[in-house]
Amino acid sequence: MSETAWILSVGLALLLILGVPFGIAVMTVTATALVVADIAPVLLAQTVMGGTQSFSLLAIPFFMLAGEIMSAGGLSQRLIKVADVLVRHLRGGMGHVTIVSACTFAAISGSAAATTAAIGVIMIPAMTARGYSKGFATALAVSAGVLGPLIPPSIAGVLWGVIAEQSISRIFMAGVGPGLLLAAGLHILTWFHAKRHGVGLEPRATWPEVRAAFRAGVWALAMPLIVLGGIYGGAFTPTEAAIVSCVYGILVGIFVEKRLRFQDIPGTIVRAMRTTAMVMFIIIGSVGFGWLVAQEQFAMKAATWISSGISERWVMLLALNVFLTLICAVMDELAVMVILGPMLIALATKFGVDPIHFGAIILTNVSIGMAAPPIGYCLFVGMAISGLSLGALARAIWPMVLVMLTVLMIVTYVPAFALWLPNLVYR
Repeated sequence: MSETAWILSVGLALLLILGVPFGIAVMTVTATALVVADIAPVLLAQTVMGGTQSFSLLAIPFFMLAGEIMSAGGLSQRLIKVADVLVRHLRGGMGHVTIVSACTFAAISGSAAATTAAIGVIMIPAMTARGYSKGFATALAVSAGVLGPLIPPSIAGVLWGVIAEQSISRIFMAGVGPGLLLAAGLHILTWFHAKRHGVGLEPRATWPEVRAAFRAGVWALAMPLIVLGGIYGGAFTPTEAAIVSCVYGILVGIFVEKRLRFQDIPGTIVRAMRTTAMVMFIIIGSVGFGWLVAQEQFAMKAATWISSGISERWVMLLALNVFLTLICAVMDELAVMVILGPMLIALATKFGVDPIHFGAIILTNVSIGMAAPPIGYCLFVGMAISGLSLGALARAIWPMVLVMLTVLMIVTYVPAFALWLPNLVYR
C-alpha cells in the first residue's frame, strides 16, 4: 500500500484505539495524508464544501430541530398518551407503549438519538415503576429508538439518498417494511419478557379515556400525516417537509398546547444546533476522508478484493452484513455511509442488487449500529437517562440486538419487505 493508504487505514485505527473522538481522528489523518501526498489543501477544501452543499442535507438540522420542538412543546407526551390507551392492557403493556410511541415519534424526528431521548425520558421511569427492571426498560427504549432511521422521514435515509444518487422518497419508503418488522419483533420479545418475569397487566382503557387521549393528541397525530403526506403527495420535498414540521411544531406548541413559549425557542434551537454540529462535523470530516479514499481507488480495490472469491449474490450479501455489523458497532454510522459508500455501491452494482433494496439493507445495518455496543449513540442516551453503566446496558440489550440481526437477515434475503411500498407507489 502507498503511504497515504497506510495513514488513512492504520493511522485512523490507531487514533480510534487511543480514544480520540471520531471526527477529530478523521480530520487528523486526512490532513496528514494531504501533507504526505503533497496535495494542495485547496482541492480538499473545494471537495468538502461541494460535498456538503447538497440541498437535501438541509433536512438534517431541520429534522433535529423538529424533534427538539416536539419534546419542548409537549407533543411527544401526547403521542405517548395515545399509545398508552391503545396497547397498555396487553401483556407487557408499558413496553408496547414504548414501541408504538417510538414508531410515531420516528415518523417526525427522523433521528434515532432524538427518538430515544424523547421516549426514554418518559417511558424508562414509567416502565421501572410498573415492574420492569431498569436494564430491560432502558434497553427497550434504546432499541425502539433505532426505529428513527427506518420509519420515514429518516436523516440516514436523506444522507444515503445523496450518496447513492437515488430518490430520497423511495429510500424513505423502503425503510417502512424493515421498521415495522423490527417493531413487531420488539413487541414479541416484550410479550415473552413480561410473561416470564410476571409483569402485571394494566387495565384496559375505557372509551372515554380513548376519546380524551385522541382528542388531546389530534394535533400531534396530524404532524406525521402532514409531513409524510406532503412528501408522497408531491406537495414538498423531504427538505421542505423538515421545515414544515418545525413551523407546525412551533405553532402547535405555542398556540394549542401552550407549553412552548417564545422565550423557549432560542434554547430549543441551540440544543438542535449542538446535535447538528456534531453530525455535520463528522460528515465534513468523512467527505474529505472519502475524497482521499477515492483518489487512492480504495473503493474499487476493496470491492474487487471482497468479491474476488465470491460468485453468489447471497454469499456477498452475508459477508457484507457481517462486515457492516462489526464496523457499525465501533464506528460512527454516518461516517460509515460517507466513507464506505462508493465501495458498497460498487459491490451492489457488480452483483446486480436493486439500489433501493440495497438502501434498505444499509439503513437496517446502520440502525443496528445505533444500539450496538460499544459505541452506539443511543446506548449513551439511554445511559444518561437511566444512570446505568455501559456494561449493564450491554448485557440487557443483547436479546434486542438478536432481534435486529434477525430482521436484517429477513430484509436482506426477502427483498419484498423493502420494495413492496416503493413498488406500490411508483408502479
